Amino acid sequence: MSIAIVDGYSTGAALAARLHHLGAPCSHIQSQPDNHDFLRRTFDPGHYIRDHGFIPDAAHLGDLLRREGTTRIVAGAESGVTLAETLSHALGLPTNTPELRAARRDKNLMAAAVTTAGLATPRAYLATDAAAAARWFTASGLPEAVVKPLDSAGSDGVRFCRTPADVSDATDSVLNSRSIFGHQNTAALVQERLIGTEFYINTVSLDGRHKVAETWRYTKQARPGGGPIYDYEEPVPASTAEARVLRQFTFAVLDALGIHNSAAHTEVMLTRHGPVLIETGARLGGATAPAVVERHCGMSQTTLAAAALAIPSNFDAFDDRELTWSGSLRNVEFINHHTGRADRRAMTRVAALPSAVKVCPAVEHGELLQPTTDLLSTPGFLYLAADSTEQVNRDYALLRQWERQGLHTGDTMVPAGSTRP
Repeated sequence: MSIAIVDGYSTGAALAARLHHLGAPCSHIQSQPDNHDFLRRTFDPGHYIRDHGFIPDAAHLGDLLRREGTTRIVAGAESGVTLAETLSHALGLPTNTPELRAARRDKNLMAAAVTTAGLATPRAYLATDAAAAARWFTASGLPEAVVKPLDSAGSDGVRFCRTPADVSDATDSVLNSRSIFGHQNTAALVQERLIGTEFYINTVSLDGRHKVAETWRYTKQARPGGGPIYDYEEPVPASTAEARVLRQFTFAVLDALGIHNSAAHTEVMLTRHGPVLIETGARLGGATAPAVVERHCGMSQTTLAAAALAIPSNFDAFDDRELTWSGSLRNVEFINHHTGRADRRAMTRVAALPSAVKVCPAVEHGELLQPTTDLLSTPGFLYLAADSTEQVNRDYALLRQWERQGLHTGDTMVPAGSTRP
């Protein structure tokens, strides 16, 4: 067994660490010559037996991996999805359906594939011209739209719009910028803004068998003069009616997108008409601390993904319909509002809260940064956990109270219509 991880950054770094702990040898591949610094900072070479770096010739890279006896190739981050699947297909290794590869990255093609399968998606328009985008919004009669790049992650380039002028300006901004992966945006997606409760469902698929590792409910708050922002998220027990609906809908989405052998992060809006897909990424979800999630929820997506790769019998034995959690768990985002940083005073104060089980690595563009990151110079997030919801509520209320002193909770723009890696 030898596992190659393409772009082992963000939560992919946690996957590499877990596989290393299991004794599964891993090699690393870089999908492009350069990556953003916020990705590079997460990389830990100690979890790999070799780091191939960037090899531009895919055929040569494939031959190299074949000679090394590579048995699985997986994406560690969104940027590695296409290369991981392309190499897997070329080497005849387990992967997702090749014919739907583009639909797993291009949000417009994704919506088309899911709609064809009879599942709900937002009304949308593919815009290559700002004026045309504004005209579509006017004709649609929608009260509000979300404009975003076709191929990116997190809240990169995403804006809420209420007027044709807003849509035009947002579309123009996308078309004249690059994604967080360094690619020039050639189109923007103008989508209906969905109304309801938003969830994300982290799954792992092995040979077409899907299992839910984590289901979380978002809670957002209004940003003055702007759209909603992340406030906090909480796990949803598998036994609830909403979790059962989301599980069935998400599995149908995975089938529609040909996701059979990978982790996936799916965002769904539960509206009064039923579940509607926001989008899916064929990779691990971001911004989580696997050890905390496992301690309080029994399973994390990182652990389940590692099992699917290294110990398939553990994957088979896991019953995702019994997923629950102990006590109260909440993941709260925060940042120093005045300095734009989680400074020393704020970090010390937050870590001392009675229910603070982990002051986590920073988040940039929705990506998880490793504990080696300087938490005093970047935004972060905090897990609150206690036996009682009351304790978590008290500590959360203190965070809100500290806003006026400079500590601002929930400063990452994330609309209903943007995948958070």
